[in-house]
Amino acid sequence: MNKIGIFYGSSGGNTSDIARRIASKLGVDGADVRNVASATGNDLAPYDVLLLGSSTWGLGDLQDDWEGFIKTVASADLSGKTVALFGSGDSSSYPDTFCSALGTIYRAVKDKATVIGFVDTAGYSFDDSEAVIDGRFVGLPIDEDNESHLTEDRISRWTAQLEKELAS
Repeated sequence: MNKIGIFYGSSGGNTSDIARRIASKLGVDGADVRNVASATGNDLAPYDVLLLGSSTWGLGDLQDDWEGFIKTVASADLSGKTVALFGSGDSSSYPDTFCSALGTIYRAVKDKATVIGFVDTAGYSFDDSEAVIDGRFVGLPIDEDNESHLTEDRISRWTAQLEKELAS
């Protein structure tokens, strides 16, 4: 059984809510859902699987608390770990940088861990994103501002996908 830790940065509450909803779907204990504002590199060590989430601000920026934690993640020993990414963004106000923070986190972990949970861009309304690699998002993007009616289904499909990917 893979021990899952969920680490998120959230300023407005959307990413925090998404993290808790993902945890509920995957049966992750609340103690294993952590805000990066108070997390350390040692907090990553006990987990086989890390779900890392950030909201995207401004023109594609990481959530403020991730600014310091991204260095922690980038310098951590993630060998043997599996990572999946999730985040929130506003595709209407920022269509050129929708959920781009996921791309920043992806670049920090892609050579250090196995990354799973890529999501097809079909069904999303946006113009560009640093989180799109080879035509797929590097994780689960959520737009609570404009597409909240799609959130539950997107989380359900993504968590089912993660369970399959982790089982193989």
